[in-house]
Amino acid sequence: VLLNWTVMILYNYFSAMFVGPGYVPLGWTPENSQDCMYLQYCKVCQSYKAPRSHHCRKCNRCVMKMDHHCPWINNCCGYQNHASFTLFLFLAPLGCIHASFIFIMTMYTQLYNRISFGWSSVKIDMSAAKRDPRTIIPFGLSAFAASLFALGLALGTTIAVGMLFIIQMKVILTNKTSIESWIEEKAKDRIQYYQTGETFIFPYDTGSKWKNFKQVFTWSGIPEGDGLDWPVRDGCHQYSLTIEQLKQKADKRIRSVRYRAIEDYSGVCCPVTKGVKTFFTTPCTEEPRIALSKGDLILATRGLKHWMYGEKILDSAADGGIRERGWFPRKCVEKCQYDSETDQPVDGEKKNR
Repeated sequence: VLLNWTVMILYNYFSAMFVGPGYVPLGWTPENSQDCMYLQYCKVCQSYKAPRSHHCRKCNRCVMKMDHHCPWINNCCGYQNHASFTLFLFLAPLGCIHASFIFIMTMYTQLYNRISFGWSSVKIDMSAAKRDPRTIIPFGLSAFAASLFALGLALGTTIAVGMLFIIQMKVILTNKTSIESWIEEKAKDRIQYYQTGETFIFPYDTGSKWKNFKQVFTWSGIPEGDGLDWPVRDGCHQYSLTIEQLKQKADKRIRSVRYRAIEDYSGVCCPVTKGVKTFFTTPCTEEPRIALSKGDLILATRGLKHWMYGEKILDSAADGGIRERGWFPRKCVEKCQYDSETDQPVDGEKKNR
């Protein structure tokens, strides 16, 4: 049975790794040229981003139905390998639970055979079994320590990977990805901030958990659709989500604040020279850091107490359209003093826009 777990786990693991998520074809454009107005354009792939696709900085491609980039498989989790990745997350805890049961029963049996119950004390002799001397595998102190260590690994894997499986199943049963769940939350925040009175309805949720499940898990192992066109619920159309993304992108430009670098920053994850608080409060995320030189201009879109996230303002002609975005220490920058032509709108103006 353990061998069976191992084969199934490794099969789904390598399937998720080598099959890949599926990429939007380079230079892709929608069949109807008028639909381009509803889509974002990727300068790296020289194509429009299909609905539900996102550009992965590490894969350097636009990924169809991208959920996240997973360092475990060194690939993205997306349209083609979402089922294999989720099955890997499901089978790994089951195999570890089985192994944990074997470790616990082994240690219990061996310790029970080595315990001497006296009138005043209980003694454990790890040199040999007192009640059953015919042991198949010698079980001494080193074997006990190794079993205890393996039990800890098995239980830790069960908890950690099991939580990831639960998260993946929640988004699959609502026909979403982790990125799309985040987009939906930002849509609610945007509507509440501007008080537009509109209602955002996620277009790809069929309303049936079973139908959502079958879009990812099929008997053939090949997910439904082609990864570019998706069935939508009543009242929505193919570009409902991409239109919301364009609104959020425009909103981000409105809310962004311009900063100027007053100190150099090398782009390291945990800078030692920028203070103790900056060192210990580094963002726990895979998002990159950007190096800063004194005088650089940055458009900050979000931030923490000691860190900020933004995009460096570059010369578009010199950088070839490449964008530099990432985190940087807050103490390395200062807010720019705007003149009358570049003043940022106040809160009332933002809401009107």
